[in-house]
Amino acid sequence: MIHMHVGEAKRVSIAVDEMLAKAEEVLQRVWGYSSFRPLQQEAVLSALLGRDSVVVLPTGGGKSVCFQVPALCLDGLAVVVSPLISLMKDQVDALQANGVDAAFINSSQSLEAQREIASRIREGRLKLLYVAPERLLTDRMLDFLRSIKVSLFAIDEAHCISDWGHDFRPEYRGLRVLKERFSNIPVHAYTATAPEHVRRDIVRQLGLVDAEVLVGSFDRPNLVYRMLPIDNRLQQIIEVVKRHPEQSGIVYCISRKEVERTAGALNSLGIKAVPYHAGLDDQSRRRHQEAFIRDEVDIVVATVAFGMGIDKPDVRYVIHAGMPKSIEHYQQESGRAGRDGLESECVLLYSGGDILTWKRMLDPLEPSARERALRALSSINNLCNGALCRHRSLSAYFGQDLGVDNCGACDVCLGELDQVEDPITLGQKILSCVLRLDQRFGADYTAKVLVGANDRRILQAGHDQLSTYGLLKDEPLAAIRQWIEQLIGQQFLMREGEYQLLRVSPTGARLLKRELTPILTVPPKRTAAPRRTIAENQSWEGVDRGLFERLKELRNREAQLRGVPAYVIFLDTTLRELARVRPSSLSVFRRIKGMGDQKLKDYGQLFLDGLDAYCATQPLTRDVLTPVQPGTSGPSATSPPGQSAPNLSAAAVSSFEYWRQGMTIEAVATKMGRATSTVFGYLTDFIHFEGITDPSPWVPAESIPIITAALKASEDGRLKPIFEALEGKYSYEAIRLVKLCSRDEAIKHE
Repeated sequence: MIHMHVGEAKRVSIAVDEMLAKAEEVLQRVWGYSSFRPLQQEAVLSALLGRDSVVVLPTGGGKSVCFQVPALCLDGLAVVVSPLISLMKDQVDALQANGVDAAFINSSQSLEAQREIASRIREGRLKLLYVAPERLLTDRMLDFLRSIKVSLFAIDEAHCISDWGHDFRPEYRGLRVLKERFSNIPVHAYTATAPEHVRRDIVRQLGLVDAEVLVGSFDRPNLVYRMLPIDNRLQQIIEVVKRHPEQSGIVYCISRKEVERTAGALNSLGIKAVPYHAGLDDQSRRRHQEAFIRDEVDIVVATVAFGMGIDKPDVRYVIHAGMPKSIEHYQQESGRAGRDGLESECVLLYSGGDILTWKRMLDPLEPSARERALRALSSINNLCNGALCRHRSLSAYFGQDLGVDNCGACDVCLGELDQVEDPITLGQKILSCVLRLDQRFGADYTAKVLVGANDRRILQAGHDQLSTYGLLKDEPLAAIRQWIEQLIGQQFLMREGEYQLLRVSPTGARLLKRELTPILTVPPKRTAAPRRTIAENQSWEGVDRGLFERLKELRNREAQLRGVPAYVIFLDTTLRELARVRPSSLSVFRRIKGMGDQKLKDYGQLFLDGLDAYCATQPLTRDVLTPVQPGTSGPSATSPPGQSAPNLSAAAVSSFEYWRQGMTIEAVATKMGRATSTVFGYLTDFIHFEGITDPSPWVPAESIPIITAALKASEDGRLKPIFEALEGKYSYEAIRLVKLCSRDEAIKHE
């Protein structure tokens, strides 16, 4: 019996390997990617095995691949539930550009067009069909689907199913009928923001059977978070926009009135922007969204009515011109930046008035829902006023540990927020004032007492006679107000009751005894330029900027001719890689990441001609296929071992303990949620800093003497001739590491 069980397990293992091999072949052929991203493989396998699943991946994490790849591997039609007509069209356009037969059905189509799609489905030619939940749940559609072979149901934006989610839509609740009417067909739910209680609710509401729940990292390392108190809101918005000339951005406002005012102001300054909110008619909203997607305007200024499921990958910045009402909303809305994986900026502007605005808007809710909403509002307020790493704080909110103390990609970790010189004494002064006021007043009143305001209420109450009155008279009122919020966020103070009165917490009592130290920051100066991040430097390394702009112009012209968004032709990541590698033939062109067979057929020669024309006028090397190392943050190859690496980043330092533990590059990359190329740069920093002379923890011991001999035989120490002399048997990384660790000065020149 045991022998039979082992044999069966082996057969299952072989079958799984064959499934994954087919999936990887489809991924390479259609999308031009050689491997899946983290968690995609598990999600794809779950679909191939016919098992129900809930998949939570951050915006830009590649959720669509999780059901699109299985759809092409399985027999039958994959039905995708999508909430927006614009999103359906975007995804179908992208699939068709990759040579996939996909379609959508919605109210914008004629009956003739819908009949033609139905005919393609019956003939077995269509692989993916996108449909809104309302149409899917009609008896006519359900009966039609029962008459054909359906491979799977994929529910996008699945958090809409749960009233615990941040964007509950009642029409999604009816999707439970899928498991009732199609019990033998797997149902897969996909979303970017679903805490554990929302995930459980999704499984329950859909009636999923033995569902596999897959949760990826909530962190988006390519996003740079900045959270700033409002100080001339429009000017702060303009400063961000100026940092991203002619790039796509979204500005979120709390109210429709603020949307119209901000969009009008930007247009008056010559910045192309359109408004988007529920007060506009459907035609205007569609027109404005389409203009944004097709790069006819740079900015959409919107309420939260805009953006769910928007598929535009090259949004380079998202500005919140007011505090969102929850961290879930912020994660979803800020996540619309940088879906292509390139560095993008997320700036949140906040004030105490935002809380009051949201509270007024929450008044109509029933008591239990309002209480939940107020807790969510308190969490986002604490995040804004906190002085801890933004990436780490967001990950912690969703129950995950970032794994590093310094992300290198937020205003806190980039050192843009300066701390006050004596936070203990400052904190004590504020807490003492709360106690002198008998803990019977809110934050605004307390701040006015501390600044010594001649407020009538203060004078009538006799609080101008308190020892803490005017104790911080030399500080701006806005700064005092922010420090109070930071003390609340760090739990030295608490808000209580309907009027949000301040109370000193047990933690605050320890601060009064000087047993704890708060983190209190100096309000940032608007004139201070934000610091460049590690990711920003690395993503442009080796890229010829002029060529990138030329290829971008070529892409935009082709997109206009074909009537599709520019990113449907090629993502910015692909254009940067083309401008870095500069292929001289279609065979090399095919090796570019994101270059599937259909893209090569449709655009390969066109873009190759563009490359040839540009490179003919420039002294540029072609076919640069050697790995590009992140040298901007690491040491130079000629630096003597044992010396501190120049420009050593906090992110690199945070990896040092992993290297000391003997972890591999791949393991550290997984641990930190960074690309292996980025982590390789951290390793070179570590080797320089520690003066490592033995590369064997990362290079096979038997290959070290062979590489060393080739290095010694080299005339100039350049890596490419050495790589070729070794007949490509040893990677560039291995050669670089051996060279870096060598004590022989004769081979220490690049």
